[in-house]
Amino acid sequence: MSRDNFEWLNVPVEEAARRLLGCELEREIAGETLRVRIVETEAYDQADEASHTYRGPTVRNAAMFRGAGHAYVYFIHGIHHCLNVVTGVEGYGSGVLIRAAEPVTGLELMAERRGKGGIELTNGPGKICQALDIDLTLSGHSLGRPPLRLIKRPPLPADQVIATRRVGISKAVNELRRFYIAGNPFVSKK
Repeated sequence: MSRDNFEWLNVPVEEAARRLLGCELEREIAGETLRVRIVETEAYDQADEASHTYRGPTVRNAAMFRGAGHAYVYFIHGIHHCLNVVTGVEGYGSGVLIRAAEPVTGLELMAERRGKGGIELTNGPGKICQALDIDLTLSGHSLGRPPLRLIKRPPLPADQVIATRRVGISKAVNELRRFYIAGNPFVSKK
């Protein structure tokens, strides 16, 4: 699938972060399909001090410069993987961290992978990656094809989206670049 299929993400990163709410991630593992609905996101781009791309391209962040529709996966605190959906044009480091998701299908396998169920299944970026077996091997992967696909869904009405400050950063802390679906129980931090 070509990048042209992700033109809807070739927009300013805050707009893309809002637009991704309600969309789904589909992961194929050992012949089983797991699916989650994105309920919380955070926007980052190279003009943002808190972004991995602020100082330009590196080996670690190269996937964030690939253009809309790619995955950027990174390892944090030596224990968690985190998934970003790359947005914007190729050459400009821009992406949306998937902070929380609501399980749709494959809950049993997700719970087996996590060792937990219910709200704890996917209510954080590291939890999503553990539940869906997302690691560094998927960084740079086109989200238009298996084993990890992004499925576009209709945009949510503005009154269903809450904008607030991002979580767990030490720079640009007052920016309203975190978005979540109002009232969704899988949101990581209310």
